[in-house]
Amino acid sequence: MGLMEDAEKPLYPNCKAKHSKLSATLDLLRLKAESGWSDKSFTKMLGLFADMLPDENKLPKNIYEAKKVICPMGLEVQKIHACKNDCMLYRNEYKDLRSCRICKAPRYKRKFAKDKDKADDEIKRGVPNKVVWYLPVIPRLKRLFANPKEAKLFRWHAEERKTSDGKLRHPADAIQWRNIDRKYPRFAAETRNVRFALSTDGMNPFGNMSSRHSTWPVLLSMYNLPPWLCMKRKYIMISILIEGPKQPGNDIDVYFQLLMDDLQTLW
Repeated sequence: MGLMEDAEKPLYPNCKAKHSKLSATLDLLRLKAESGWSDKSFTKMLGLFADMLPDENKLPKNIYEAKKVICPMGLEVQKIHACKNDCMLYRNEYKDLRSCRICKAPRYKRKFAKDKDKADDEIKRGVPNKVVWYLPVIPRLKRLFANPKEAKLFRWHAEERKTSDGKLRHPADAIQWRNIDRKYPRFAAETRNVRFALSTDGMNPFGNMSSRHSTWPVLLSMYNLPPWLCMKRKYIMISILIEGPKQPGNDIDVYFQLLMDDLQTLW
């Protein structure tokens, strides 16, 4: 209900521009993301714009209010604690554990002096040793399919792709694509079913400040789309962000269970 109200609410009384409170907030947040502005600079910019607009304008006053405007959109982010040795995630039946069930490493850092003499099970809260961020895939797919133009693109591989010349222009031209269609005919019968490509690699978000730090984003590309859109940033979804400081190595499988649960539901 709040989104509908903000979408219809003019930016200020007698506003003749096309912007509503919601559209102006979305455009400014998109510009913030594209330009890499800090929250502090964005809040200062909102204050400057508010002084330029009429007194009764509806523009958010700071980054917190701007995020509250778009909060009902439902694109949640889950913060999940992990073992610092990449053994397990503290979720489902293990969400209340205070130490790793495999290597017995503590869940929380011993940040305060009063915690030094306590056993791991006695430390109820604090700063976790390691965190993984999960961005659920299903709500993001729903958002794409809610737009008729976007939904049509997911049928491009079946309806608009050239198939008569035998050339390899799209993943759908590959033998493996046809093998999957033969193995799972029910899946292949619905052309909108998404074919995902998963990729991951380590990166250092701190640049040269800490050359030993390694954070791992897990990305999903959608191969239903035309080849000139498959690798566009708009259609590449970050699903998991594994915090450093060290790379997970083969233990990255532990983190993939977050994504696999959603993919099993979609399947």
